[in-house]
Amino acid sequence: MSLYYIIVVVVEIRGGSVISIVKRAIEKLGEQTLYFVEQVGRMGIFLGITLASLLRPPYRLHPIVRQIHFIGARSLFVIVVTGAFTGMVLGLQGYYTLTRFGSEELLGSAVALGLIRELGPVLTALMVIGRAGSAICAEIGIMRNSEQIDSLECMAIDPYKFLIVPKLVAGVIAVPLLTFIFDVVGIFGGWLVGVVLLGVNEGGYFQGMYDSVVWQDVEMGIVKSLVFGLLIIWLTAAKGFYLHLERDGAHGPEGVSRVTTNAVVLASVTILIWDYLISAVML
Repeated sequence: MSLYYIIVVVVEIRGGSVISIVKRAIEKLGEQTLYFVEQVGRMGIFLGITLASLLRPPYRLHPIVRQIHFIGARSLFVIVVTGAFTGMVLGLQGYYTLTRFGSEELLGSAVALGLIRELGPVLTALMVIGRAGSAICAEIGIMRNSEQIDSLECMAIDPYKFLIVPKLVAGVIAVPLLTFIFDVVGIFGGWLVGVVLLGVNEGGYFQGMYDSVVWQDVEMGIVKSLVFGLLIIWLTAAKGFYLHLERDGAHGPEGVSRVTTNAVVLASVTILIWDYLISAVML
């Protein structure tokens, strides 16, 4: 009985602190939930305004071409290198896996399907996020931090039309083109390892690819690359555009760097989630 009374006394003494801890935990959970809902709503409004600005004249071609050069042409080197080594790794791993089952002639099918349906769109998007998406977020974040966006609004210039729309259109155009290049380079990377280095029959490599790859596989890659291009520009641009509304009060160079990091992480995770969702719907 003495142990029971000791426990009761301890609970009565510390009851107030336990209740306060639980209360703070509930408040923190509510705060996080409200912040998440606010962020989702803000992102949705940003995308809606951007798409509405896209449909509104005037239509200027030069800013879009300049952004295609920035997002697409200047990402070409990293895409070619990544695609080549991805295809080489697929060829190497696929060869030693298929050798166990005596099916080396299926190496071309394995490399092509893996690149066209999954690795091509996903790795291209991740490379574009790291090279162009981070730069877009930092550029717009610096403009927000230095009040350049506010200056555009004071001069009756729509910042969505002037800053975001060219990047969005360029992203939707450039990412699929980079994905196609990634796929082609990756297929020849697999050919280099499988046929040239490991001795797989060249005719069997390309014939197996021809027999197994159908339009549905190509369509899945196209849909993914289009969606990924939209997501990359949307998320990275929105994080920079709303720099001043960040909960941690991000300001100055440190704030821009922190928001850029958050944008890259958010866009990368979102790409992987949407990759699964699109695959689940289209398979």
